[in-house]
Amino acid sequence: MKRFVIAAAVLIGLACGLAYSGETVGSKNLIVIFSKTGNTMALAEQIQAQVGGDMFQVRTAKPYPEEYRATTEVARAELDNNERPELAEYLDSLDGYDVIYFGFPIWWGTMPMAMLTFLERYDFTGKTIAPFTTHGGGGASRSYADLQRAVPTATILPHLVVSGSSSRSAGGQVTEWLRQNNLLK
Repeated sequence: MKRFVIAAAVLIGLACGLAYSGETVGSKNLIVIFSKTGNTMALAEQIQAQVGGDMFQVRTAKPYPEEYRATTEVARAELDNNERPELAEYLDSLDGYDVIYFGFPIWWGTMPMAMLTFLERYDFTGKTIAPFTTHGGGGASRSYADLQRAVPTATILPHLVVSGSSSRSAGGQVTEWLRQNNLLK
């Protein structure tokens, strides 16, 4: 009986176009996120709360060190050597997603190399990418240009750039960015 009630509630929700479990039914949104300290994840969660969609967290097969300074040293070596660290897991495809929200911290003036590993694995032709980043004071630096070079067949919307220290209270900035890019329904 309990299963029947839950199934009926889900079907009614689907019929009414309501969200179930916090995700937009039939969503064409994907939020791809890399976050070491939680700052970028805070933005991703605010975005998901407003637009729904699925979330995929990029994680490297070999985890970064726990200590942040050691992580930055590994990240610098990856950048200097133009490495593409292997990811712990991958999506089967991007089929069915129209808008891909793409979030990452700024490391050494650009996105973590793991994000390039992700970007180079998939075909972004006809996709819209909505990039969002956090930084420790240097802004977005060259990350937007690097993103454009990595996925030239995608439409890339203007970047949301937030200081990591204010990411958890950036709801107004997130809403305004979504509104300016016509991403709110």
